[in-house]
Amino acid sequence: MIKSVFLFLLSSISFLDLPAEEIYINAKTGNDMNTGTKQQPLKTILEAAKRINANTKKEAATIILSEGIYPLTETVLFSNNKFSSENRLIIRAEVLPDDPNWNPQRMPFITSIIPGELTPGDGEEARGLEIELSHVTIEGLRFTGSPIYYYIDGKQSRRYYPIWRDGKNLDDLLITQCLFAGNVDVMPIRVAVIANGNGLTLDHCVFFNCENSVVFMEAEGGTSHHNVMRYCFVYESHYSGIWTTSNTANDFEFHHNIIANSRTGWIRDNNSTRNYQIHDCIFADNSKFTGNGGDEAINNDFLKMDNVQLSGKIDIEKKQGKNNYLQLKEGSFGSDLKAGLFKK
Repeated sequence: MIKSVFLFLLSSISFLDLPAEEIYINAKTGNDMNTGTKQQPLKTILEAAKRINANTKKEAATIILSEGIYPLTETVLFSNNKFSSENRLIIRAEVLPDDPNWNPQRMPFITSIIPGELTPGDGEEARGLEIELSHVTIEGLRFTGSPIYYYIDGKQSRRYYPIWRDGKNLDDLLITQCLFAGNVDVMPIRVAVIANGNGLTLDHCVFFNCENSVVFMEAEGGTSHHNVMRYCFVYESHYSGIWTTSNTANDFEFHHNIIANSRTGWIRDNNSTRNYQIHDCIFADNSKFTGNGGDEAINNDFLKMDNVQLSGKIDIEKKQGKNNYLQLKEGSFGSDLKAGLFKK
């Protein structure tokens, strides 16, 4: 009888009751019916998100992605807002850029075949990872554009956003050592990272051939505070290297970034009166240094600059076998800023 009771209790415990400290995902060997341990990994990020959202325990959680290709067929929504600065949700690669055995091919490769949804404006949009909770880190992942796109009268009418945060009351989203690589003609990325709320930090990220790298939006009450962009490399953005709105507060931290060969280095909304202090950066070979939301250049007097260079030849590595693929060539102009995936 005691044995029967024990077996009944054991069978009543689901994986949702187990600690969510680590969930492993492997695109090659995983199965979404598995427990999610390293020995029995899941297959998709979507299943990991479902388990995180269903676990009500207030504890830290880490989702670890092995190398491989992870196609998204629908938006992956994280919505369980139970985390804190001490107990974060971390979504990261198993091998990170500063690990000795890392190379670009080992980055988990997240691509989208998500159908678009109609928006109040023209066209459709698709979101990759939608982060509707606070205190999240996304680390060491590679995002590509979407092959599902079309143009009407020369205007892109289907827009893809790899990382999106809608909630204006959310805070503390750190995106670090991630690579966003699109192609304007084949796999466009409309905005690599777009976020409402406070505390969006981009750290040691690379944005290659995205339409826009990042748009800092608004928070509850209007003004968005404590946003950061540091040690990032933006190359060939065909609209903006960075976009701040009228609600991006003056405490915005911007340093050790390189924005090059882009249409507009920095876009500030037409109705914005914000001013920012920036230091130790390079803006080189952009069609315009600063502009508005249209095609007009604007005066850069809203930027107080310290050690900011506005010219110079940026030379990037395009050999896929190199660890600094799509980053600055070793020893080339700008290397001293340490912008790119590597922290060490």
